[in-house]
Amino acid sequence: MIISTERGKRPSEFIVAPPPVKAGFCPFCHGSEGTTPPEIMAYRTTDSKPNTEGWHIRVVPNKYPALKIEGDIGKAGEGLYDKMNGVGAHEVIIESPNHKDTLSTISVKQFEEVLWAYRDRIVDLKRDVRLRYALIFKNHGEAAGASLEHSHSQLIALPIVPKRVAEELDGSLEYFSYKERCVFCDIVRQEIMQGIRVVTENQDFLAVTPYAPKAPFEVWILPKFHESNFENSQKHHYENLASLFSDVLKRMDKVLNLPAYNFILHTAPIRNGVSLQHYHWHFEIMPKLTKIAGFEWGSGFYITPTSPEEAASFLREAKI
Repeated sequence: MIISTERGKRPSEFIVAPPPVKAGFCPFCHGSEGTTPPEIMAYRTTDSKPNTEGWHIRVVPNKYPALKIEGDIGKAGEGLYDKMNGVGAHEVIIESPNHKDTLSTISVKQFEEVLWAYRDRIVDLKRDVRLRYALIFKNHGEAAGASLEHSHSQLIALPIVPKRVAEELDGSLEYFSYKERCVFCDIVRQEIMQGIRVVTENQDFLAVTPYAPKAPFEVWILPKFHESNFENSQKHHYENLASLFSDVLKRMDKVLNLPAYNFILHTAPIRNGVSLQHYHWHFEIMPKLTKIAGFEWGSGFYITPTSPEEAASFLREAKI
């Protein structure tokens, strides 16, 4: 990572495109349930039937899936290459029936239910022995890759562990083998002790700008307790995570003027069965304030025009 102090930018110096105002039909709004694939799961406040109104969280298959649940993996070689069938799952978590809601405007209780939906879908997909990893992510805003304006997250379950995840697992295992401590637990301890990159915290969670950010105003949310698998957390953990996560997104909206962003849940592979001593689940949130261009693609470096310490200070001092 390159922290370019010569390019140092305050929040107001980032040009953030206003979210587009789109009119017309939305398949994720209440009343449009018949236009999506049949729901996989829904949390309902009434005795309403599946695929009808009365829900507040709804999970449906992606209409244009990257991977499909049907079929065999069919792994095979083709000369020096390897290939397999596109087996997996691609689901959409619709976070509210109301079109104008976002994760920063819904109630903390509603946010908590979104987290429970993530957890419940991972637990269900763990039963499929073909699947190795469940990747949960959110693209918020057109600049972050969202194709629909209505607030939603996605889950893609894969038959392999992704390369970036494998590298993170291997790196944390190497650290554990050398120091007999979890690197993420050490990050939590050091960031609390230093305080300069802390955005906010509560009893169970810490939000920090990482020491080497990939994007300006990037924020990590880390549990203060050790757990490698997101789905193994307890009820009060999800309550406190929802409260802190909502707080962080509100701060970003205030400081960065409603930015587009991506977030990703980093969690252990779903077939481990037991908690890993060397790994620690966490969320990474990346506002879309800069563009990835030739230098980044060619070198693997990321240039950040705002230091993480300055970013943390702006977010920490935001009046929300």
